[in-house]
Amino acid sequence: MKIISYNVNGIRSAISKGFLDWVQAANPDVLCLQEIKCCEDKLDKAAFEALGYHAYIHPAVKKGYSGVATFTKEKPMAATVGCGNNLYDCEGRVLRLDFPEYSVLNVYMPSGSSGDLRQEFKMRWLDFFLQYVEEVRRQVPGLVICGDYNICHQAIDIHNPKSNANSSGFLPEERSWFTHFLSHGYIDSFRHLNAEPHNYTWWSYRAGARGKNLGWRIDYAVVTDNLQEKLKRAAILPEAKHSDHCPVLVEIS
Repeated sequence: MKIISYNVNGIRSAISKGFLDWVQAANPDVLCLQEIKCCEDKLDKAAFEALGYHAYIHPAVKKGYSGVATFTKEKPMAATVGCGNNLYDCEGRVLRLDFPEYSVLNVYMPSGSSGDLRQEFKMRWLDFFLQYVEEVRRQVPGLVICGDYNICHQAIDIHNPKSNANSSGFLPEERSWFTHFLSHGYIDSFRHLNAEPHNYTWWSYRAGARGKNLGWRIDYAVVTDNLQEKLKRAAILPEAKHSDHCPVLVEIS
């Protein structure tokens, strides 16, 4: 199964930049999108259905904000919208699809870059998310947790770790949380298979950052450790340019 995760920073904007043609060419079995910024009645499900996908969406209550959507060729056994906590569900942050051997969890974690209040919100979310995903794992042992985590875990994951030491997304407490999270039996699939530096998934629109590859790796496909032997490939796809992010891919046998 080929799974692609992509923060599209507005699905309608991405579609206007040729996103659907890219999806057809990339041909993922499961496509997890974050920050769709679109309510359900504005999403062109028919366009994805024409490519052979079943569509599932968890929009934010606030229009033009956040939201996740998952498209899958194989119809799931079950789809769970949200995480059961309205504080986060009103922002459209979690969508889970259950398949026979594992479940795909599409997640858009909060950013704290807009100020102290949102940073506090983010840290509370991180504490909640680990508890939540551990509860899910007791029901569904095999998980693929795809999405925009809004955290660079290690210095290798950011272009200038020294100047960003006090930046949201690379704060010591965020990085410590990620280490703690992985220690519970989760694998960063890309870093598990790729040790090379200068691999990023998000670039600022300012100062030609993408052209200079001055980026951050904040998008992940994390898998539970019982899927380690099934990992076949993990990659970042920077040639896709429909957003300030690029897709990440994981293949599981």
